[in-house]
Amino acid sequence: MRLGLALGYWGRGPDPRHLELAREAERLGYDSVWTAEAWGSDAFTALTWIAAHTSRIKLGTGIAQMAARTPTATAMHALTLDHLSGGRLLLGLGLSGPQVVEGWYGRPFPKSPLTATREYVEVIRQVLCRQGPVEVDGLFHPHPYRGADGTGLGKPLKPITHPLRADLPLLLGAEGPKNIAQTTRIADGWLPLYWSPLRTGVYQASLAKAPDGFLIAPMARAVVCDDVAEGLLPVKAMLGFYIGGMGHAAKNFHADLMARMGFEEEARRVQQLFLEGRKEEAVLAVPDAFADEISLVGPRERIAERLELWRTGPVTDLLVTAPDPRTLRVLAELNA
Repeated sequence: MRLGLALGYWGRGPDPRHLELAREAERLGYDSVWTAEAWGSDAFTALTWIAAHTSRIKLGTGIAQMAARTPTATAMHALTLDHLSGGRLLLGLGLSGPQVVEGWYGRPFPKSPLTATREYVEVIRQVLCRQGPVEVDGLFHPHPYRGADGTGLGKPLKPITHPLRADLPLLLGAEGPKNIAQTTRIADGWLPLYWSPLRTGVYQASLAKAPDGFLIAPMARAVVCDDVAEGLLPVKAMLGFYIGGMGHAAKNFHADLMARMGFEEEARRVQQLFLEGRKEEAVLAVPDAFADEISLVGPRERIAERLELWRTGPVTDLLVTAPDPRTLRVLAELNA
């Protein structure tokens, strides 16, 4: 199992620790470093900055949102950064949800998410392969565009720039069972939002036909500390926000996932409290057991014991959100 560093997205501004952590992760032998985006900082610019200050570590978008860019624009970002970094990019993509897609990007959330994802990936694959002009007879991402509101003058185009790698790894963030199953067919890897090494059966059917070499790269909060309860608070805050605030009461993929993982009553309670504006109560209502299962928190000995659970499962890459160099170092030593 390889280790990666997940830096996420910025809060109010750039986090001055991110570059230091990325360089320390590279020094410690971490395989990858990942950036993300929500509705603030973007994933590619921050990753390019890190690329310029590192030399070996792989560079992942975890995740870049599909609604933020057309698939050809995403492919342009990917081939550009892959060239500049010497072939280090891992392209992680996600569809996001209706609140973000329609509220932030001002676009309709696709009525058929599976089809929209499949077409998006197909366009990117054609750009990176560069075997001919991009042509997709799609419902959501047709190339060329042939809609009634267009001019009808669109011409199939082949990228001017020759991509460095036709087989640049593409991973998808997927949560629903059908979406995960499709991911095993059209992508090189999967970026789970929550992963519990105690509940791998939740995903067993969806991953049943995953090919050899398929990447499974979940993210997990990691911190070496004496007080487990205190160390879990950031995990619970994240869960409270995602389960309560990253979706509508009637359509919240994150809450649905927590429910499928055995915490349905608790998920609905967290969601209800958050939507009522009782955010602190929502965070406290997140079960410690769930937060603990999906993270690595506590003294070194406790983390060592729990890390073995992750190493014995199907996870190929553990992407840790670690707040300090000490935690990075301890994980590197334990995973050696």
